[in-house]
Amino acid sequence: MTVRVKICGITSPEQALMAQQSGADAIGLVIYEKSPRYVDIEQAANIRAVIGQSTLAIALLVNPSESLVKQVISEVKPDYIQFHGDETAEFCHQFNVPFIRAVRMRDGLDIEAEVAAYKAEGGFLFDAWNDDLYGGTGHSFDWSRLPDSADYKLILAGGLNPSNVAQAVSITNPYMVDVSGGVEASPGVKDPVKVKAFITQAKK
Repeated sequence: MTVRVKICGITSPEQALMAQQSGADAIGLVIYEKSPRYVDIEQAANIRAVIGQSTLAIALLVNPSESLVKQVISEVKPDYIQFHGDETAEFCHQFNVPFIRAVRMRDGLDIEAEVAAYKAEGGFLFDAWNDDLYGGTGHSFDWSRLPDSADYKLILAGGLNPSNVAQAVSITNPYMVDVSGGVEASPGVKDPVKVKAFITQAKK
């Protein structure tokens, strides 16, 4: 199975169309005010409107309120919510919508226990740990920490770019790879050449 590619931190309908035309399988919308790639709900809904049926629309939230999650579900209508903060399993499950659970690779993390706690139909996204940032760090982690095989959708994130994604795929055999800063001209502005190169390298 060819690895899928998610282009995260899309900030305009034009960028979403470009990513899809380049072959992206999923588009990530960051609804988190502290991110340089933040879009509000109205912007996210406008971007969602141009995402085709063959491409997943994923709304990334960090430690949101219940009301914000419900508003995103109602107004943006994403295919998946990506819970990227410190949300408990109980919090994530209460909305009865498919979600992706981000796992930040802190020292001493018990991956099996983390995965067992969440019913994440969209998979588990493994990202680099940072004391201050929830994703978008631009740093990778030791890929050998990941299991050799997984009975869930393993999504690899963290410091990926066109130069290292082919190696990352060969080492970790993920269901999907996720990139944001690694294909940008500036924060929130994707470079079409880098996006195309990343997708080509990931899938080759």
